[in-house]
Amino acid sequence: MTVVRAADSLRDQRRAAAALAAGGLRTGDRVLLSAAGSPALLAVVLGALRTGVVPVVLDPGLPPGERADLVEDADPALDLGGDPERLLAGDAEADLADVPLARPMHYTSGTTGRRKGVWSGVLGEDDARALAGEELELWGFEPGDRHLVLSPLHHSAPLRFATHTLLAGGDVVLPGPFDADRAAAAIAAHRPTTAFAVPTHLQRLLGRGIDWSSFRLLAHAGAPCPEPLKRAVLDALPADSVVEFYGSTEAQFTVCPAAEWLARPGSVGRARPGREMSADERGQLWCAVPRWARFEYWRAPEKTAAAWRGDRITVGDLGRVDDDGFVWLDGRREDLVISGGVNVYPAEVEAVLDAHPGVVESAVFGVPDERWGQRVVAAYVGSVVSAELGDWARERLAAAKRPKELRPVEELPRTSTGKVRRLDLPAVLGLDG
Repeated sequence: MTVVRAADSLRDQRRAAAALAAGGLRTGDRVLLSAAGSPALLAVVLGALRTGVVPVVLDPGLPPGERADLVEDADPALDLGGDPERLLAGDAEADLADVPLARPMHYTSGTTGRRKGVWSGVLGEDDARALAGEELELWGFEPGDRHLVLSPLHHSAPLRFATHTLLAGGDVVLPGPFDADRAAAAIAAHRPTTAFAVPTHLQRLLGRGIDWSSFRLLAHAGAPCPEPLKRAVLDALPADSVVEFYGSTEAQFTVCPAAEWLARPGSVGRARPGREMSADERGQLWCAVPRWARFEYWRAPEKTAAAWRGDRITVGDLGRVDDDGFVWLDGRREDLVISGGVNVYPAEVEAVLDAHPGVVESAVFGVPDERWGQRVVAAYVGSVVSAELGDWARERLAAAKRPKELRPVEELPRTSTGKVRRLDLPAVLGLDG
């Protein structure tokens, strides 16, 4: 377990920047890293960003073939692999900008298809300050913060929370790969003030007798949070400390403080400052974003064009925006199941299944069906038998939305940030033909 101090990280950021310059990297070049979370990874990312070099951060657990494909696509000027420390060996230090001059380039998680690189380029000074200031103001990062990292740093939200804590002068606690016992020990030993989590983390940490009183902010996102779990988290954490948000690798959309969620359970909140949410005639959500939040899909102009309408961006999520501006998610267009001509949103069915006291979590998807086009199938983790869960669903869902099959599983296949890999479920359950 490692604690990263802002002053130590700043020194290493200057060394990383000097080493990148000595290696011939210039503004707009890419440096690729595929390393586990460490002080060196954070220093190289920030040292690069604060000199206009764009870090491309990959999952260190990628299979060699997939990694090779992404490296070829990213075309980096330097590939550090799993060894960011090699940039910190020298004593030379370079000057840094006050704020990052770019965003890291991440590849989308691939839960609904081929990964896409998200590229924001290098920002002008005013836009760079606006981008950093937006995060610092929204989450209130300050020198007294101690941020607990629960998710892998190769994903955008965990990396963003950690780097902005360091930029504000706070500390970052790195317990290592997520383990509930290790995370609970870190909370007890280091008394963190902030953390970013996905619902899977929260589910595994609750009920362990953890003293959460040091937290001023527990932000969660990345996957739908079942209502029973959300209420348990709100009961366990200090008042007003739990904040949900809705975003993606590409962009950030909404924020939902605890009081607003309690007033509208199930909502993901309202648009972040400087943004505006809307839904089109198909129920697809769009967000108007400021200039500094724009991006393109790396070397994929057709995908970029499909995602933008003027200053509005969509990542394919479906939902609605009520008269007060609150956003309600139905799921991803790629996840939509059309059974007998009826649109079935997995999130709606999952909410009903997850409300059963014998269900820990569920995932709903469609499989080809000669009669219906697709039939609705649900995999679930829990103690309830499928017949009982079927009766529960029958009482609460219209016929077209009821799962035709309910399959108990030990666990759901996930990405490293907790998102269910729906594309893998048919194979896991032997339903892939």
